[in-house]
Amino acid sequence: MLLAYIDEIGQTGAFIHPSHERFADSPAFGYGGFVIPEDKAREFGATFARNKRELFKNEIPDDEDPGRWEKKGADLLFAKVAEERPQNLRVLGYLISRIRALDGNLFYYAEEKPIGSPKETNCGKAEFAKREEDSMRETLNRLARHADYHGHNIMVMMDQINEKSRKQRLPIMYAHILGRATEHKDMRKIIEPPMHVDSKLSANIQFADWICALVKRAIEYQLVEDSRYSWVPYVHELNAAKGAFTYESKLRLHQRSIDDLNHSNLLFKERPVLDGVSNGVLTDENRHKLERVKRAALRAVNQ
Repeated sequence: MLLAYIDEIGQTGAFIHPSHERFADSPAFGYGGFVIPEDKAREFGATFARNKRELFKNEIPDDEDPGRWEKKGADLLFAKVAEERPQNLRVLGYLISRIRALDGNLFYYAEEKPIGSPKETNCGKAEFAKREEDSMRETLNRLARHADYHGHNIMVMMDQINEKSRKQRLPIMYAHILGRATEHKDMRKIIEPPMHVDSKLSANIQFADWICALVKRAIEYQLVEDSRYSWVPYVHELNAAKGAFTYESKLRLHQRSIDDLNHSNLLFKERPVLDGVSNGVLTDENRHKLERVKRAALRAVNQ
């Protein structure tokens, strides 16, 4: 059996630009993490915990259990990490190489969001909720397909959420798994709806958060021209991640005239979305959206 540990990539809400005062979180939303054989999960969790404890030994309070202490991926991969703390990248790269050595894979599925405020994109709470549901469904589809290809069942675990959200989400996921399994035999490889696990109690869930942080930064590099994370494709410490993602990993683009980004393409220096813009491969609708982004960014700078 395979175990998949996943967490959220970004937030479901609107996006304009990383410099915007309100809508700055991420140009895409989805889920990411890693998949590993069940008999290797404990070994990797111990490796992660040991490296985390050594890397951040000066930050862990004396009165706190090092295993429960968390270093969030957002803090691990801050904008200037390549210059100021490259050891973070070295440890992340090493841990990814261990995943590969243990016959595991990294994974992501994310959907690019329309650029603009909720009013400009005609999106509100209902659309944000649908974005979350659609991304979760597609994540489960792709994890099931990966498991079926390798001839294994799979159990999915994700970071704990509040009880209200869990009760809302669980029936939707369960209905999707059962409904899709009638026509898609690969869906039968998921033996239960995703289990919610407190990240403080799971080293592997904590590492899934690190992978989501890496994917989120790679997505920004691919979709935002003046991204803060221009180091992503160039640091040799992350070479282990190139080729580590499942075949089913994907960034689904929003109304673009080019193909979606798949597998490890997020981590390469080529930026097909932005290169297409600079070469004039841009629809009228996306050209208008780009102009809105530029105006919003300019307003944010001048405020």
